[in-house]
Amino acid sequence: MSPNALIPSHRKPRRPSASSRALRAGVTGGFLTLAVTGATVPANAAEKPVAETQEMPTITTALATSAAKSADTAEQVAFNYERQALQDSAFSKASKAAEKHKAEAVKKAKAEAKKKAEEARKAKEAAQARASRSSERSTLSASAPSSSSATGSSATLVSFLKAQLGKAYVMGSTGPSSYDCSGLTQAAFNQIGIDLPRVSQDQSTAGTQVGLDNLQVGDILYWGSAGSAYHVGVYVGGGKFIGAQNSSTGIVERPLNYDMPTGAVRVL
Repeated sequence: MSPNALIPSHRKPRRPSASSRALRAGVTGGFLTLAVTGATVPANAAEKPVAETQEMPTITTALATSAAKSADTAEQVAFNYERQALQDSAFSKASKAAEKHKAEAVKKAKAEAKKKAEEARKAKEAAQARASRSSERSTLSASAPSSSSATGSSATLVSFLKAQLGKAYVMGSTGPSSYDCSGLTQAAFNQIGIDLPRVSQDQSTAGTQVGLDNLQVGDILYWGSAGSAYHVGVYVGGGKFIGAQNSSTGIVERPLNYDMPTGAVRVL
């Protein structure tokens, strides 16, 4: 044995290098594990080993796949919302267009129906007017009372008028040898105490207006409008009238359908 073996050494133990490190790495439970030893310490620090462990998350394949699926899902949801919005907008526009078209169709149908109804009404009125005129002619010529049924004042009136047949027509004349149309009627009604206006326009409104299908002996017939008639005569029954027609024929008796009057007034 060496004589120095029992003599303790006065040299200090050798310290680890301040810059030396030992790094251990490993994967545990999906985390990266770093073990650092021998970290740098100041020279005057207490001498003790340093061991520190840090764990960092590791991006695994499953995590990446999950993140990708989440992104795809979000994109699909956004696409679905956008598509639904476009569909809703298109449906709204189509609905409004359909409503507008329907309203226009209904309006057009109503206008057509109104037009047809108006045409039908006018056609009906025209048919009724033709039927009425035809009925009036038939009634006046077939069922009118005869002159023999006239009594009293009407008989006197008819008698005077028949006595004037064949006399001349002279414009402005009131008898006794010639007459114009209104002069004859005025003279005839004077025989029964009725004073008529002088001209045909006034005589056409002198009494009560009556229908041509309801004539009585002694009714004054007029041609033209009431109040502006251009000719007058007197109904004598049997579908006939007497009047001063014109300078060619003079005073004559004619059937009503020879020259159908416009209207009639009753003064008796």
